[in-house]
Amino acid sequence: MGRAATVLLVVLGLALAVSWPEAGARAATIPAQDVTVRIKRIEHFSIGRDTDGYGPLTFLGGLEVLSGNRNLGGLSGLIVSDDGSRMLAVTDNALWVEGHIDSNADGRPTNLRDVRIAPMIGPNGIPLLNQDRGDTEAVTLDQRAGELLVSVERVHEIYAFPWPFEPEARGRRVALPEGISHLRSNKGMEAIASVSEGPLAGTLLVIAERGRDNAADMPGFLIGGPRPGTFTVARDASYDATDLAMLPNGDALLLERRFTLRHGIGMRLRLIPAAEIFPGARAVGTVLLEGGFTDQIDNMEGLAVHRDAQGHSVLTVVSDDNRSILQRTLLLRFRLDLP
Repeated sequence: MGRAATVLLVVLGLALAVSWPEAGARAATIPAQDVTVRIKRIEHFSIGRDTDGYGPLTFLGGLEVLSGNRNLGGLSGLIVSDDGSRMLAVTDNALWVEGHIDSNADGRPTNLRDVRIAPMIGPNGIPLLNQDRGDTEAVTLDQRAGELLVSVERVHEIYAFPWPFEPEARGRRVALPEGISHLRSNKGMEAIASVSEGPLAGTLLVIAERGRDNAADMPGFLIGGPRPGTFTVARDASYDATDLAMLPNGDALLLERRFTLRHGIGMRLRLIPAAEIFPGARAVGTVLLEGGFTDQIDNMEGLAVHRDAQGHSVLTVVSDDNRSILQRTLLLRFRLDLP
């Protein structure tokens, strides 16, 4: 099968996966369990090119994660430890995914091991998956409150779980502004980030996947913090928001994805300065990286940031394979060098 035909099949698979919930989403509880994985290393981001430099970003390497356990797929949100050696992801069927990321001295990821999955438990002790709250799309760590915050699409809810992570702990539902309830059912809170530094410190930053129609900008919410309110993020080139992470100086990094029959698959990383984010603003930011069908991408949905030993910000990006044989679970790493 040619590259173009493969891309077409993946795009069609993505469209089907996003348009309809996965069959069996209300099935029996998935128990906590260890997961065996196999790894294929990705040496270069662009297919057929040896370069690793992309403006202020340097590709450090990546992993393709394979497993016979279908529950491992669907990675939709991500955080990593301060040193980048541990990851905690959420899937779009309300599972936690823990793992240890091995890297070499240059920061290149070499292995993913000690992988374990567990169901997210709601306030009543029942897994969220069994309460029509399985479409969990993003996770962020609120360091001030000592909680993990997880957004649930379709029902427009956020649940807080204790930190340090306890897979058996129950979440509690978080009160949200009334405007969030008016987001589109399957285009809701796709990107959330708790801000701990900079002018927005103390704010929960939320960006919806898409606005009221395909031409509208993406709705944004500033919850709590010094300047609560609403704003928008400029949408263009058919890109949708998929995750959000904060840089040490308080600026935001937005991960976006695109899949259309005309353009194929795309991912984009956009830097949005904190100065552009305030009530009533239309944030635009600057595109740092755009990848397409000639690059090592899939349905990229999770983004996390940590600092390496030299103080550089390192970006980890993961993909949601929709548990489809046409797609891949990828973990990619980039170093960000900004003045």
